[in-house]
Amino acid sequence: MEQRASKVVIITGASSGIGEATAKLLASNGAAVVLAARREDRLRQIAADIRRAGGEADYFQANVASSEEMNMLVRHAVERYGRVDVLVNNAGIMPVSKLRELRVDEWERMIDVNVKGVLYGIAAVLPVMRDQRSGHIVNVSSVAGHVVSPTSAVYSATKFAVRAITEGLRQEESPETGIRTTIIAPGMTETELMNTVSSPEVKQMGEMLRGMSIPPDRIAKAIAYAIDQPDDTSVSEIVIRPTAQPM
Repeated sequence: MEQRASKVVIITGASSGIGEATAKLLASNGAAVVLAARREDRLRQIAADIRRAGGEADYFQANVASSEEMNMLVRHAVERYGRVDVLVNNAGIMPVSKLRELRVDEWERMIDVNVKGVLYGIAAVLPVMRDQRSGHIVNVSSVAGHVVSPTSAVYSATKFAVRAITEGLRQEESPETGIRTTIIAPGMTETELMNTVSSPEVKQMGEMLRGMSIPPDRIAKAIAYAIDQPDDTSVSEIVIRPTAQPM
């Protein structure tokens, strides 16, 4: 908690689910959080809730699939707080389907948000952190970044990519600048991800498994744990899933 208390933290995908839970948890322990997502009304409400509870919060409407908007987000945070200590790259979509359904537009959207969005976040914040000679980039991957199911080929590919990008960044930056990286790999969690699924077959499967999901605050606590470690300790990856989840 001492590590967390004084930090400025940008969180993408902060309008619901894991992002919202993480923002509220970190702010409740003294961090200044900058919430980012596309739904400005939700961001405004969550930031107001945090302030009413005594926390420090700001927000900035941004689409992670836009490099320009991610740069604007980081500039906003620096102008407001003077630094950025942590970036939580949490935004993601999961319109999973079998490859034979040929949902090419959905494949492209997943690549744009889940892979390019992470890279754009890194590109926006890395110069700031290198100048500071400190920082922490937390990238939210998935259990699907470790295993592939019959409907998750493209989604898993994007999450395998997040793990590869994060490990490459760790090797490049941690020994030289002290910038830490963490991969958070959630299993089935109560979020809006299933709302992005359009495949009728997958929707039916998802409804059957929904009762297995864990609340997003479980993932928020894992993120907080990684952030809380002393600067000489880096938590490289946390996989967290429901006890009942088989894969």
